[in-house]
Amino acid sequence: MRTDPRHRSDHSSTTLTRVRNMGILAHVDAGKTTVTERILYLTGATHKRGEVHDGTTVTDFDPQERDRGITIFAAAVSCLWDDHRINLIDTPGHVDFADEVERSLRVLDGAVAVFDAVAGVEPQSEAVWRQADRHAVPRIAFVNKLDRAGADLDSAVRSIRERLRTVPLVVQLPVGQEDGFTGVVDLLRMRALIWRKGHDSYEEGPVPDELRAEAERRRRLLEETVAELHSAALEEFCERSALTGPSLAAALRDLTHSGEGVVVLCGSAYRNCGIEPLLEAVVAYLPSPQDVPPVRGVHDGTEQERPADPDAPFAGLVFKVNSTATGRLTYVRVYAGTIQKGDAVLDAGSRRTERVGRILRVQADRHAEVDRAEAGDIVAVIGIKSARTGATLCAPAAPLLLEPPTTAAPVVTVAVEARSRLDTDRLATALARLAEEDPSLAVRTDPETGQTVLSGMGELHLEVAVEKIRRAHGLEMGVGRPQVSYRETVTRGVSGFVHRHVKQDGGAGQFAHIVLDVEPLDPDDDRAEGFAFSSTVTGGRVPQEFVRAVEAGCRDALAEGPLGGHPVTGLRVTLTDGATHSKDSSEMAFRTAGRFGLREALRASATALLEPVAEVTVTVPDDAVGTVLGDLAARRGRVAGQTARSGTAVVTATVPLAELFGYASRLRSRTQGRGTFTTRPAGYAPAPASVTGGMPS
Repeated sequence: MRTDPRHRSDHSSTTLTRVRNMGILAHVDAGKTTVTERILYLTGATHKRGEVHDGTTVTDFDPQERDRGITIFAAAVSCLWDDHRINLIDTPGHVDFADEVERSLRVLDGAVAVFDAVAGVEPQSEAVWRQADRHAVPRIAFVNKLDRAGADLDSAVRSIRERLRTVPLVVQLPVGQEDGFTGVVDLLRMRALIWRKGHDSYEEGPVPDELRAEAERRRRLLEETVAELHSAALEEFCERSALTGPSLAAALRDLTHSGEGVVVLCGSAYRNCGIEPLLEAVVAYLPSPQDVPPVRGVHDGTEQERPADPDAPFAGLVFKVNSTATGRLTYVRVYAGTIQKGDAVLDAGSRRTERVGRILRVQADRHAEVDRAEAGDIVAVIGIKSARTGATLCAPAAPLLLEPPTTAAPVVTVAVEARSRLDTDRLATALARLAEEDPSLAVRTDPETGQTVLSGMGELHLEVAVEKIRRAHGLEMGVGRPQVSYRETVTRGVSGFVHRHVKQDGGAGQFAHIVLDVEPLDPDDDRAEGFAFSSTVTGGRVPQEFVRAVEAGCRDALAEGPLGGHPVTGLRVTLTDGATHSKDSSEMAFRTAGRFGLREALRASATALLEPVAEVTVTVPDDAVGTVLGDLAARRGRVAGQTARSGTAVVTATVPLAELFGYASRLRSRTQGRGTFTTRPAGYAPAPASVTGGMPS
């Protein structure tokens, strides 16, 4: 039997090199929360294994999470393994809550990506992998559910290589298949790890004779792959025609940190198989706070670095805010320095000074109070009253503003109202608090109808938000039919469009003369905002400061398009000529000219309405494929592919988001509850004339 590496040592004895800040990433139902539960149980953080289907998990503590059986809110937990502190965030896997993943990845040093051994890389698995790519977060992979019928490690690894475009470095070989899965062969130490039924720990033994040849072949393949990617490993491989265990482990760590490869482990979290090796891999391969580059921030217009050093000036990033019955919890990743109870900290964005009341080590919805938090810690703070998600907290004597997490623009909108007029103010307060906790929700008042409008990332996102208000505040609400956020774009522009802004009202006047070219933006132009501005004016006919004012005015005009008042995207504007007046020209005059000039130019251009579309992956029994294809066609879906997989069919299609409302219940009724589907945003596409004609202005 193995020795128990659990330690109860206090964080004060845990140096930065013994800290791992990691997240669990995956598609819905790949087993993220079960993996987290087994980690907490094996590290001694909990004394009973929680189950998702029983509603007894630590991280899915919200009533809605337990009712729906999915992770909705990112939950932070902390545990100890082999004298290492592991700060872990269990993230949602549903596309509607991708912003929770984004905020978590912003403060994490590493991650474990969990994949279903039957399904391999699923749509949201790919989406969160790309999110981690953007943040340059090193990852290891865990292929879960090897005990399921149809489980195939090689197939899952192949999908990792093909869909994620990375090099999988498989360090384990399964012992047994499907229901007969009992353990793994560790290819680094060439040993077998077997989990007996009813035992929490594995038994270590020699590689079974029937697997020895295959294990040796895979070990050789692993060495060759690592040698191709790692220069030091290549030298040793050329000299000895093999790699030693320590050399191979060191190379795997380097490749993980650089992102050139991903270490792949396997197991079954539900059966408690494979979790200890996964923890050992987290410690061995994922970076500590000292292994990642110093955090960068801005002060007085200059970029500064702050090292992960407890003795450096304090700097931390707020990545989550949560209002509870006991007060407002502000979740902070401490990048540098140390904070203690009673310390004054500066909100670098608002320039407000706050005082730290209490510091809590987080265990999902339970907390343990600590006296201090140091660089590398992830903690919750009580006493910070106004700092929002993305705010930088720092030492007042050493201000620093860190880059906040990005927030995606909402795509689905509903109108909400209190059933009783007496509850209107309570509803407004509840909505404001909800938007503060979740920046991907937006609340506004429609200027035309006077309705309160709630916008979010999807139908489920808004359902959860409304239900949270009902449960937390006891409010009965009316909710309108969801509407999507449309965009407008230019299909044929105009050249040499002249606009003159002249205003004379007794004092100093306003004069601006501009000539604009408007054209569609090249689809290959990778501009996230969908707008490009340039100037070809020569001879100083329009001074540079006025050119910048024209650009600002054009950006103002993008807020409302000529078709229905929707935001405009996908266009290029070029300022080709202009004229000024010696006394009456100003930046304000040219900004006004830019705003009204582009509005008029858009009316003279050919424009089109764009609607948000989603990539939908539907998994149904073979006998229901025809019904599903017909329903997708009726929803204006374009089928992109269809594959067969052990008695089921997987259909991929692009469908307008507006046509997906209510699709979950329709799919269940048409497949007797056996069909499932997932979606992910796929940008915008031209809306047909039938939609354009029926658009509210």
